[in-house]
Amino acid sequence: MGASSLHSAPPKRSADALIRHQAAADPDAVALWRGPETLSYGELDHRVDAAASALRQRCPLRGSRIAVWLDKRFDTVVWLFAAMRAGHVALPVNPALRPAQVAACLSDAGAALLVSDSARLAALDNVAGKCTVDVIDVEAAQAVGLGGFEPEQRSADELAILFYTSGSTGAPKGVMVTHTNLLAGATSVASYLQNRADDRLLAALPLSFDAGFSQLSTAFAVGASVVLLDHLFASDVARAIDEHAITGLTAVPPLYLQLLATSANTGKGDSLRYFANTGGHLPRAAWQALRARWPKAQPIAMYGLTEAFRASWLPPFEFDQRPDSMGIAIPGARLHVLRADGSRCAPDEPGELVQQGSLVTRGYWNDPARSAERFRAGPDGEPAVWSGDTVRQDADGYLYFVARRDEQIKTSGYRVSPTEVESAAAALGVPECVAVGVPDPLLGEAIVLVVGQTPAAAPDVETLLHGLRGALASWQVPRSIDHLGTPLPRNANGKFDRMLIRSEALRRHRHD
Repeated sequence: MGASSLHSAPPKRSADALIRHQAAADPDAVALWRGPETLSYGELDHRVDAAASALRQRCPLRGSRIAVWLDKRFDTVVWLFAAMRAGHVALPVNPALRPAQVAACLSDAGAALLVSDSARLAALDNVAGKCTVDVIDVEAAQAVGLGGFEPEQRSADELAILFYTSGSTGAPKGVMVTHTNLLAGATSVASYLQNRADDRLLAALPLSFDAGFSQLSTAFAVGASVVLLDHLFASDVARAIDEHAITGLTAVPPLYLQLLATSANTGKGDSLRYFANTGGHLPRAAWQALRARWPKAQPIAMYGLTEAFRASWLPPFEFDQRPDSMGIAIPGARLHVLRADGSRCAPDEPGELVQQGSLVTRGYWNDPARSAERFRAGPDGEPAVWSGDTVRQDADGYLYFVARRDEQIKTSGYRVSPTEVESAAAALGVPECVAVGVPDPLLGEAIVLVVGQTPAAAPDVETLLHGLRGALASWQVPRSIDHLGTPLPRNANGKFDRMLIRSEALRRHRHD
């Protein structure tokens, strides 16, 4: 009989121990699905041992960063958890990233080894300047071993994984997540979602997202199974829900909106216990439509930052009374709404959301300046992450989103750095441009690239868009380009006046 309760598991000091515990409790229980194929907990644990042995031989230095750039398959899960079991730091790379973006990520992380497939490795070889990281081609050489790998003694506060996320300025940055963070997150989420061993969770989000990876850690904490799904269309997700009798679905607003547009004959969701939203605001009308489509399932709204995994959730019984609320703190999180001087806001007074507790990560990889800006003491002097988001909290303790203080663009569930889009345009001959987000009913925000005066040799709009599609991931490509033909407005410091530029873009695109 498999482990059926989160609380039956003994204390663990590393995220990979979740797999070993479930393998000991019920080795034949299914851990992973991919299409019709399954992988049991026992076999998963054996493969993680074998891969960890291979990593220990290739990378004897503890704490090495091991990047995994693959689509969603058994090997992806095996190598990510093997990296942690071998005493290294796992680095999941979004499979949708372009080779040049992957090379930049590997360089920033100082990756010692990249696990990928032959097609991706060949594409990476074509990147200018090459990428000199050591590689393992999972299609050419499978890890072999007899199992029984014994990790060295380690602390739960050691780094376990790096999640790369875009900031409002500069290149994407790696958020340093410890084993304690991962275990606390798995325990917390499994607790309020009431996950159990007979659950079947759909991994529809990229495993390079903290919320996507959480489908693995949360399921492994209770002995549930995860269905790995790479999808091109929402209809693929809808079919998977029914074909695999999914009980738990976590997705981002654009995917839910696309699901609502699919035929009611697919994705009926008779097996669903809950559907959870993360990564942005889902309109009230969409919640109502989803509840009508899946009347047996509980709706769960969630909010969080990669820097602290997750912050709040709205219990299903509060949906009708507080449909626009972000909810209350999840187990293990302490949330505060603070003024600029650090004092506490009064009920319904807007302020910055600040989070403390075991979910708060260690800061940004190799970036002490930005870490010091976002990760600093909270109201009681203990470590905290300052979200940059303005919220209000009502008299009953429920939170409501007000505005985002930084300049990130939230599109398709992704946080996009304007600077990364602007840098790609500059590389194509457009030095004076600003990327902004404008409201979009499907994407949350659509990216608009506002271009000022450009050199005579700068590409036209269609050529520029074509070049950006080749340089950026699909969700980073602007929906449109506003070519002003005049210098972009600047503020007193000589910087582009982003607020004014965005305001003008909103006016131009208000009726799109």
